[in-house]
This record gives sequence, structure tokens and C-alpha cells, in this order.
Amino acid sequence: MKKVFIDGGAGTTGLRIKERLSNRTDIELIILSEDKRKDTTARREAINGADIAFLCLPDAAAIEAVSLIENPETVVIDASTAHRTNPDWTYGFPELSKEHEEKIKKSKRIANPGCHASGFISLVYPLVEKGIISKDILLSCTSLTGYSGGGKKMIADYESMERDWLLEAPRQYGLTQSHKHLPEMKAISGIENDPVFLPIVAAFYSGMEVTVPLFKSQLNAGFSAEDIKNAYKEKYSGPIVKYVEDFDEDGFCSANRLEMKDSMEISVSGNEDRILLIARYDNLGKGASGAAIECMNLVLGADLTEGLDI
Repeated sequence: MKKVFIDGGAGTTGLRIKERLSNRTDIELIILSEDKRKDTTARREAINGADIAFLCLPDAAAIEAVSLIENPETVVIDASTAHRTNPDWTYGFPELSKEHEEKIKKSKRIANPGCHASGFISLVYPLVEKGIISKDILLSCTSLTGYSGGGKKMIADYESMERDWLLEAPRQYGLTQSHKHLPEMKAISGIENDPVFLPIVAAFYSGMEVTVPLFKSQLNAGFSAEDIKNAYKEKYSGPIVKYVEDFDEDGFCSANRLEMKDSMEISVSGNEDRILLIARYDNLGKGASGAAIECMNLVLGADLTEGLDI
């Protein structure tokens, strides 16, 4: 039986991981008492005593946690932003390629993808890989998310009985175009320029819908929307990430359709001239906790979907 420690287990991501692991019989959770949860000595002992340590911490705290590791066999799955573009770490999105999957299986340092970045990369990576779009392409991306992605304070703000009226309408953020997910969105997808990124938070708990629009003129010569669909069909046919032919729900497309699930759906809408690439998933599922558990399953040699709700 493998020992697992969640450092930062009281946060939103950590709590979801703990919930998903609660019925597993192949692992033993190392749990610190409330008074030891932030104690460095206790955390050091727990991390080094674990076969797998999940870091659900702010960036600085995640870097500190890694510095506490002395056990060369401890596998770290870091849900923070700190290591996602670090070449010494493995990016935890196995569906991108067989090479990504094999690297995760063997890695001791795995960076869990960001929630917004997961959708963007899943849409753009296959098109760069197939030569459908050029690496120097200029892209934009809109991402609609539930408020749980903002952590405990934002959850409390949205769920307060005296909620500020400003929270009633969707709110765009990242207005300075310096969102923390941009470096991985560019680096992992293989493009050379940061996209114009429009994240929007709305008054629903969880769920995410990421859209990347394309003009046909942005595709390389000889390619069409049908080629994009075929690339996705070929890439995403697994149990967790799947191509879906049509997202249309009476003319709408709901961002929380996969709320509380750990799966992701990919689709293409629009027309031949103006193409919409869309990814739907839960920001706490495939966008955070579900992705982390999926990586753990690969490391352990367990079924990919073990403990997940897909």
C-alpha cells in the first residue's frame, strides 16, 4: 500500500483530492492534525514518509515544500504554478502524447496543469503538432469559469447571504494581460506568442469552458475545420478526454455541464471561415484535482480513471 500526503489539504484543490482518495484501498493517507498542518518539521516528516506528495499550496510555499524533500523516492505532484515551465519537471497532461504519458509514469517531479491552461493547451497543442497552425500564430482565448477556482475567499464572497451586487454578473479579470497561466499556455502548446487571454468568472460553483477562435486564413495552406476535427478525434479518444461532435444545446453551450466531473470534452463549432475550438471540463476536476489523481494513477500503474468521476 502506497502512502500519500496532501500538503495544503485544507484548500479547495486539496479537499477535492482527499475526497476522491477517500474510498481507495490501494493507498494510505498521511494526515496531520490541525495544529501540525503548518508545522515545518511535521510537514517535512510527512513529505519524506510519502510515496506520493500532492502540493496544494501557493507558489512560494510549494517551492519551500520541495526544498524539504530528502527522500529520493518521493514523487511530487505540484498543483501550484511554480514548476509548470521548469524543464526539470514533467507537465502532467498525459493525453497530449504517448511521450507525455510515459514521462509522467517515470517522473519524480510532476507539475499539475493550470485550470485555464488545460483547455487552451488541449485545443492548440494538436494543431501545432499536426502543422495545421504555425508556431508564430497570434491567438486569443476566452475562458469562463466557476467561482470555486478563486479559492476559499472568493467562494465565501459568492456564497455570502449579503453578496455584493457586483458579483451577480460575470466578471472579466486578468485585465493587464499578465495572468499566471500565460507562460505554460505558450510553452506547452508550442506557440511563440502569448495569446490575448480573457478569463471570466461567473456566479456558478464549478465548471469551465475555454474557447479559442480561428479564422480560416490563420490555418496553414490546405487545412480546414474538418482537419481540426480529425486531429481531435485522433488525439482525444480516451476515457478522460474525448472529442464530442457537437456541443450545441438549443443554440447554447453551458460551461458547467461537467460540474464535479473529472473528464474533459473537446469540440469544434462555427463554420469554415470562423472556427470555434471549445474545451469543457470542471475547473476543480480535469482543471485541478482530477488531473493530479490521474497523474498519480499513472505513477502507481493503476487504472487511469481509478478514483475519478468521469
